[in-house]
Amino acid sequence: MDIRIGIANSPRELNFESSQTPAEIEKTVAEALSGTGTHLTLSDNKGKLYVVPVASLAYVEIGSEESRRVGFVG
Repeated sequence: MDIRIGIANSPRELNFESSQTPAEIEKTVAEALSGTGTHLTLSDNKGKLYVVPVASLAYVEIGSEESRRVGFVG
């Protein structure tokens, strides 16, 4: 699952792939934004942990799980 997180007042964004389902990611984001937490915490496929303050979140984009193309297009 491809995830992109926009950070307020920053031209860059976090972009990583996670093995979590879209429902799990959406639930985690919703809980962070509901006021129960101050940080959004997600992990990627390699075990890295991303912690973003909720106040700095501009957007969270949850992409579709798409297989990568291999080979040449003719």
